[in-house]
Amino acid sequence: MRIGVLALQGAFTEHRRKLDGLGVRSFEIRRKKDLENQMDGIILPGGESTVMGKLLRDLEMADQIRNMIINGLPAFGTCAGLILMAQRIKGESAYLATMDITARRNAYGRQLGSFRTEEQFGEEGKIPVTFIRAPYIEETGNGVKVLALSGGKITAARQDNQLVTAFHPELDEDNTVHRYFLGMIKEA
Repeated sequence: MRIGVLALQGAFTEHRRKLDGLGVRSFEIRRKKDLENQMDGIILPGGESTVMGKLLRDLEMADQIRNMIINGLPAFGTCAGLILMAQRIKGESAYLATMDITARRNAYGRQLGSFRTEEQFGEEGKIPVTFIRAPYIEETGNGVKVLALSGGKITAARQDNQLVTAFHPELDEDNTVHRYFLGMIKEA
């Protein structure tokens, strides 16, 4: 198994470390040519979604990544990655627009509003969750399964080959969410 991790900005190193710890090979996607590498899944990390969205367009990678996901490549977006994958962003234009969700950016406030807690993740049990200037999912469309709630807000969801979290599982010791994504890849 080999996972491509978008490495334009944000927490890509942390995702790669998490994958290494699980014995999974990964590589960084920094330019369009990197998308030619064989990959079984892609991770869109947390960071600054506006910057990542602009870079994806400027580097002419947005359409190709979008098409890869729409055509079935398993994709996992955390925080900014959730925003990149959302078909709708409250008050803004969408970026990749692959998942039938509406995202609300910076829903938990500024950096100082960041927090950690524990939440139920699907049928996997309780896991630690870290929110940093996190979005949440305001609404879901057909075929979207809610996997986690925090304070009544949707913070993790899955639609077919796509998984998103508003929190940063790459920053916690727990491997549940990454193992869940690897399971999705095996299903595909």
